[in-house]
Amino acid sequence: MAVSQKQEQRLLTKDELELVQKSRHPGVQELSDKELRDVTKLLRERRDKVQSDAHRMRREMRGKAAPKGAQPVTKDHGTKAKLSVLAMGMRRLNGEQERRRQLGARIALVENARHALALTKEKKTAKADDFNTRQAHQGMRAVENTKAKSLVRPMERGRLRKAAAVAQAKRDAR
Repeated sequence: MAVSQKQEQRLLTKDELELVQKSRHPGVQELSDKELRDVTKLLRERRDKVQSDAHRMRREMRGKAAPKGAQPVTKDHGTKAKLSVLAMGMRRLNGEQERRRQLGARIALVENARHALALTKEKKTAKADDFNTRQAHQGMRAVENTKAKSLVRPMERGRLRKAAAVAQAKRDAR
């Protein structure tokens, strides 16, 4: 469910709101990798704290745990909403980290392919034709397939097999 900026300001503390704002689109791409890791770590800590508070409150409401304050909790709507806002921020940060990881992997793949191509080209120019070594210069010889190819279409073979089965069933039924 989408949460408006006004609701976020009401639900979150100033520090948490700043972290969530950093997880939004224009700002998250301007962060360096180290800053992104730091923001993710801080936001994850806040989310985990709110998550444990929400679990505690739910247990208090069900009567499974002793109340933390003077009175047991009766509602946890604010905590659930706060948790969902922080979780959405975490999702955005994790998505950005994954996007950067995939981009780095693509760049590394291209670099490795270029390096392999350069090595291959270098190897081809440096290789001398020395016929005095035990190598298959012409490659392997193709061995002709001696198995005769069936001229009957598989569909026809299946049709005949089924016809024979039906005929046998008729004879057995007599």
